[in-house]
Amino acid sequence: MKLIQRIGYYLGGFSIGLIILAFFLSGKKTSCDYGPNARVVKNINLKTKKYSEEVLLEMQRLDIDSAQISRLIKTGDIDFSESETKSKPCKRYVLENEFQNQDLKLWIENCDSIATIERILLDAE
Repeated sequence: MKLIQRIGYYLGGFSIGLIILAFFLSGKKTSCDYGPNARVVKNINLKTKKYSEEVLLEMQRLDIDSAQISRLIKTGDIDFSESETKSKPCKRYVLENEFQNQDLKLWIENCDSIATIERILLDAE
């Protein structure tokens, strides 16, 4: 068998495999969250969010709603050097993002079933 025929068979089988794989995974919510930041953010997003009184007042002042907070969490980065990852029973994370061209920090207490946003800090650049 010539090399060109082998390459042809390989590419044919590979493309059929990709089509079958796409068919089986098309309706499933699959994700590839293997990094520490992605795992923590996904874990926080899956939980019910609760807001402290201080955060609710700050949200009103900054004109931010809960949907924007969820989007900021989903696209933010966890600062593990400022976070308390060993605290019991709930871990506390500092999430950094940008909101209206300003640096934003969220302090989040991540418990078993509830993620509480404890503080918001918006710094002007």
